Amino acid sequence: MKLLIVESPSKAKTIGKYLGPGYAVKASVGHVRDLPKSNKDAIDIAGGFLPRYVISPGKEKVVAELKASAKKADEILLATDPDREGEAIAWHLAELISDDFGNHKKQRTQNSKEHRNPKESEAKKIQRVTYQEITKEAIAKALTHPREIDQNLRLAQEARRVLDRLVGYDLSGLIWKKVRYGLSAGRVQSPALRILVEREREIRAFVPESYWVLRALLDTAKKERIEFTCVEEPKSEAEADSIVLAGRSAAWFVAGVDEQKTARKPRPPFTTSTLQQAASSRLGMSPSRTMRAAQKLYEQGHISYMRTDSTSMSGQFLGEASGLIEKMYGRDFLEVRVFKTKSKNAQEAHEAIRPTHAANLSAGLSGEEQKLYRLIWQRAIASQMKDATLLKTKIVAKTKGGATIPDFTANGSRLIFEGWLKADPVARGEDVELPKVSLGDQLSLFEIGAEGKQTQPPNRYSEAGLVKELEKRGIGRPSTYASIIQTLLTRSYVEKVERALKPTDTGELVSGFLEEHFANIISDSFTANMENELDDIAAGKRDYAETLHSFYDPFTKQVEEKTKLAKVTDLGEADPGIVCPLCGKSMIIKLGKNGKFLSCSSFPACTGARTIEGREIEGPKETGEKCPTCKSGKLVERDGRFGKFVSCNRYPKCKYIKKDAVIEGAEPTHTGVLCPKCKKGHMAERKGRFGVFYGCDNYPACKHIVKTKPTGDVCAYPRDTGPCPELIMEGTKTIPARCSDKLCPNHNPHKLDK
Repeated sequence: MKLLIVESPSKAKTIGKYLGPGYAVKASVGHVRDLPKSNKDAIDIAGGFLPRYVISPGKEKVVAELKASAKKADEILLATDPDREGEAIAWHLAELISDDFGNHKKQRTQNSKEHRNPKESEAKKIQRVTYQEITKEAIAKALTHPREIDQNLRLAQEARRVLDRLVGYDLSGLIWKKVRYGLSAGRVQSPALRILVEREREIRAFVPESYWVLRALLDTAKKERIEFTCVEEPKSEAEADSIVLAGRSAAWFVAGVDEQKTARKPRPPFTTSTLQQAASSRLGMSPSRTMRAAQKLYEQGHISYMRTDSTSMSGQFLGEASGLIEKMYGRDFLEVRVFKTKSKNAQEAHEAIRPTHAANLSAGLSGEEQKLYRLIWQRAIASQMKDATLLKTKIVAKTKGGATIPDFTANGSRLIFEGWLKADPVARGEDVELPKVSLGDQLSLFEIGAEGKQTQPPNRYSEAGLVKELEKRGIGRPSTYASIIQTLLTRSYVEKVERALKPTDTGELVSGFLEEHFANIISDSFTANMENELDDIAAGKRDYAETLHSFYDPFTKQVEEKTKLAKVTDLGEADPGIVCPLCGKSMIIKLGKNGKFLSCSSFPACTGARTIEGREIEGPKETGEKCPTCKSGKLVERDGRFGKFVSCNRYPKCKYIKKDAVIEGAEPTHTGVLCPKCKKGHMAERKGRFGVFYGCDNYPACKHIVKTKPTGDVCAYPRDTGPCPELIMEGTKTIPARCSDKLCPNHNPHKLDK
């Protein structure tokens, strides 16, 4: 019997269908070994940074089952993911089961040099197989080319794990002592946090400048109206008014007409980074959600491996895509392209993220998986199609007679050949078609005016924007982007504000401390160079221990020096006009678990406190009710991050929190609209920490919600899966009534083609 081991049960199920009865396919359910939680004996630094691995908590049963299967096996194939992490998992599995594999006993060695290159300790019949996609053909091909575990790839992953542990524990320990207990830092998360904090400082320091935008509505001889915009933006209202005044009294004519055909090239197929960015902008999915859905599609055999820097695609797929394009769109749309990977750090010659079979127009079990698959299919197919051709038009309008004013221009574009946009119509954008005019034609003024505006600060990074920035700066790798952002959110170093990432007070304080005392460690250049050194270990160009020594020796000295720093307790004095509500003394800014607050300068003698805005923070007040959960506690009203709330006074032993009165049973404001999800409840007005929303009154059995009051109508907009079943919400002054599903095109009806 041949034993084939993969990471996930779903992958095992898919591969098991392709293999005959002579195979047993088992799953390790992810990593089976890791460094112990305690850092005391996790890494033998003096012995050459040798890690001491233990079986991951909760994996004892999985390991026992794999060992039992190994005893019965004649051959063992490790078929984990085709990257460094997959190589490391394969090595850990081999280390754990080689003693149990048939009668072949593992030759152990205590030599640290052999540990780093244990070719002789490898069981000869425990082999590694890799594949870029989970299809019958790919698996069959992989099984004909087994190899040994690549120790360089494994060591590169081990170096990353050891490095992250050493940096994380040493820096976090220092921050606990000098800033606040429970905070943390990391080798890659801290540079990412610094990027967000730097942008926040730019926004605060930004000084807006006023300017005026001038627009003129001009009619042709055929009464076709065109909107023109002034090429200059005056800085003063007086200058803008003078241009408007002169424009009203002058005669207008066409001073220039420029028409140019331009080609719009298709984008390359997706890498991990570009998939996360596109899924965010097109589907509203966070990087972590995107990767979860992509992982499922990969394990189901629908797409190629989803952690990649590469933009290349296999010849077999290119052949399939070419045939499909000819069949669906015609030969005129086909142009086979080969994209070169731009990333200098591209890992291990992967393919781009693409469908496993071009002919499958849809795939996936959940709606989210199906939408993501469609996006991947569109990008892969479009990349093999001809350029789209657009006709871009620019009309210049001038005045004659009276004072001279700047030129006004109108710009338009018209699609004359769809090309790749035929496969990806959402990428098309809106056509702005201008009427036909000739040089010298007279124009009559309908209206001219000026609108005062102010320059805007730079935008905060969205999750997709941060991924793009990290990739550009060489920080992290495809497998780490989503986890970096998730870590920052989980630790409350950043929060989402309208899909943008905003550093919290805690995040800014931690970043400021690291920038002041460890600027070299969290700099772009250091982090990117360290990634390059890990790449060199993977390529066999650098030694594992030497690389870690060159970093850790000066780093640990730097940490030791900073232990002499005084603890950061106060963040500065509060506004002199704000005094302690209890004793009247001045107040200072401090950092609590919910952010900044004002504390009496006489603390702990005086416990007076205010919010950072100056509102008094009162102690818990009893409501006169008993706790319904523990029965022995009393309910008290407290001040929290999102306002007042009622909870048990025995917290943290009892964590009961009284829910909103609407949820607890007070009669909600019903809309009379049937919930489209459960078909039992009705949509009712509720109030949450972000304001009013509308949710099913069958909560918690049904958790369906919409942002705005539903009208009672169903959207029914035609989508890939049929008419949209979601509710229509009331509109605003600028946006008409729209679909409640933000993934539906009718969620933005004002942007739909007229």
